[in-house]
Amino acid sequence: MTEQGGRIAPVTGRARIDVLDVLRGLAILGIFYMNVPTQASSVTKLFFDFRLIGWTPIDKFVWTAVDIVLEGTQRGVLELLFGAGFMVLTARAMHPDGPVAVADLFMRRTLWLLAFGLVNVFVVLWVGDILTVYALASLFLFPFRKLGPKALVAIGSLFALATAVMGSVEYVSRVDLVAKVEAAQARQGAGGKPGAQDAKLLADWQKRQARFVPDEKIARDLVKERKAHAGGWFPYASFMWEAWLKFMVGKGMLGMVIIEAFCAMLIGVALWKWRIIQGGRSARFYVVLTIAAYGFGLTARAVGVSEILAFAPIPKTIWITEEAARLAVSIGHVALVNLAMKSVAGMRVLSPFRAVGRTAFSVYFLEQIIGLHLLFAPYGLNLWDRYGHAVQFAIGTGVIVVCTIVANLWLRAFANGPMEWAWRSLAYWEWQPFRKRPVAAPAEVLPGPTLASA
Repeated sequence: MTEQGGRIAPVTGRARIDVLDVLRGLAILGIFYMNVPTQASSVTKLFFDFRLIGWTPIDKFVWTAVDIVLEGTQRGVLELLFGAGFMVLTARAMHPDGPVAVADLFMRRTLWLLAFGLVNVFVVLWVGDILTVYALASLFLFPFRKLGPKALVAIGSLFALATAVMGSVEYVSRVDLVAKVEAAQARQGAGGKPGAQDAKLLADWQKRQARFVPDEKIARDLVKERKAHAGGWFPYASFMWEAWLKFMVGKGMLGMVIIEAFCAMLIGVALWKWRIIQGGRSARFYVVLTIAAYGFGLTARAVGVSEILAFAPIPKTIWITEEAARLAVSIGHVALVNLAMKSVAGMRVLSPFRAVGRTAFSVYFLEQIIGLHLLFAPYGLNLWDRYGHAVQFAIGTGVIVVCTIVANLWLRAFANGPMEWAWRSLAYWEWQPFRKRPVAAPAEVLPGPTLASA
């Protein structure tokens, strides 16, 4: 955000920080790898037992790699960037004469982002929309802008702490259950007749072990889902609307992901204040941060994946470490990209993603339109429920390549992506430049928020 002729205006051109655009571009592309399975597969199969999608050795390898390195972390990077973008936008509100105008702009941007998110859910039909979540989470950010980074990290870590506490309780409970089951099985194996308590315990354990055996409800859900994918637009859309309302609203997931996003955004604000996320630290610092963040995060997630792949009701450490590990790997991604951007070679390799970051809002919509409507819809190519994890990853890579090319070609002629242009025009309440035009380099170099944030 800059001031032009006494009014607030978006920052453009050379007043941006390249590493933020690159991070945003990589994250908005990377998140599509997580979106593809829910667009290309039967979600009934996927959430009941992801092996039903396909479980060849290459499928298993791809699922494992994605779950350790990417799952949740691309969303995490975007949440951190949203916090950084919030600080850029509200920088003037740190001074006595600024808060009212800046707060007004911030609220307009956020409410319009919410509107675009609802369009993504109910028109584009994307059940996994992040814009709605980020808009609702960011409504609570403004009062925290003046806190120091340590306080921000402390508050931002509360969700990870809460999940760790709840996970620890569940872990201890499961350890106790396993011990009791083993004791009951030993008594039964010794020829003793199981008492009522043992019988109930063993029946409950058998039910847990049958977790991956399809039942009548799964069969009904599959029939319903196949009907939705065999008709036209309205049955398809109705299924998506019902899924979002049932999963996000009915099961309370919307509240949980808002809390998750808000806490990660606070950590993003702290990373900005520490000059970490925008490349303000030394290469050595980023090396140490990358090793530390990946060392904990990837290890915890690898252990968690090995526990999941046991496909048994055993105690799982991932219940305790899941959110902390997700944040750690997200920060590791931020550190690694910042480290790469310290070298000429790294900047050259990552430069194509700068355009994606500058058009991230538009690219996000483009990804969903390609996946939900061109590739997997009954009125599109109808490739739904045909491929396993490996082929879906390949399809995701193809879409990512297309989106990267489109973003770079688009910015040769246009100043913003179409969604960025609409969002900025509505937020600033005046038409923003659409076609590219030469601009003089600004005297002050500041990064500007774009879909940054989401």
